[in-house]
Amino acid sequence: MDGPNYLFPNDNSPGRKVIGHAANQSIRPYNTNQEYLYAMREDLADWFKGLYAVEINVNNFFEILETGTLLCQHANNITTCADYMIKHNVCRWTGFQGKYVRASSFFARDNIANFINWCRHEIEISESVMFETNDLVLRHNEKNVILCLLEVARRGSKFGVPAPVLVQMEEDIDKEIELEKEAKKNNRKPPNPPQQKVTCDFKSLDEMVQYILGMCTCPSQFPMVKVADGKYKVGDSESLIFMRILRQHVMVRVGGGWDTLEHYLNKHDPCRC
Repeated sequence: MDGPNYLFPNDNSPGRKVIGHAANQSIRPYNTNQEYLYAMREDLADWFKGLYAVEINVNNFFEILETGTLLCQHANNITTCADYMIKHNVCRWTGFQGKYVRASSFFARDNIANFINWCRHEIEISESVMFETNDLVLRHNEKNVILCLLEVARRGSKFGVPAPVLVQMEEDIDKEIELEKEAKKNNRKPPNPPQQKVTCDFKSLDEMVQYILGMCTCPSQFPMVKVADGKYKVGDSESLIFMRILRQHVMVRVGGGWDTLEHYLNKHDPCRC
């Protein structure tokens, strides 16, 4: 692997590889702390559409979910796939009202409550990402609805239920980290990263990262160092962060979840803060 590639706009000094701007990329601007959830909602909508052939998209996402029917259908899908859980009576099916349930009706609220109860007691989703009925029905806490559904998708993936793209990328990154730890423990050269489940064009990723960094025109720019494909050092930290492309978004793996690069920079770049 070559030396680090420093991603600084408008710097053509020797020894630094400057990646060209991706002027033709359509990158959604993020202007508030909440808009990064758009990318997650978009991914979840495509996932539900592929699993259940339902006409759901990023714009009608909450309207489709607020009857609770699709949520309970998905809970039962996970339960069906979890043979071990069924045999040991660990996880039970969720009863729900199916067709012709109106949003905000008693039956819709009952469906949502059943799904929440299933999340809390059957697969033990952490309270930190749980939501309540009004969080979905009245949109009191859309963020936790999204985060809870991603966590449910992670649990379902362990039992063979197809996962959203974000969860697939998490699994790829976690596998890469484990292989590197194992190599370091045994004093071996780290292996090449495992083949991505989700194809990522790292050249396009570099261009999109450069484009977003180029939005800041300060003389002293927030440093970002590429150390490998999809892997960067940011600011003064020695810690590595992982980035991936999700449709037109650049996503940053943070902790157990995700952020958009723009929102991440808005929180960590002193200039943007």
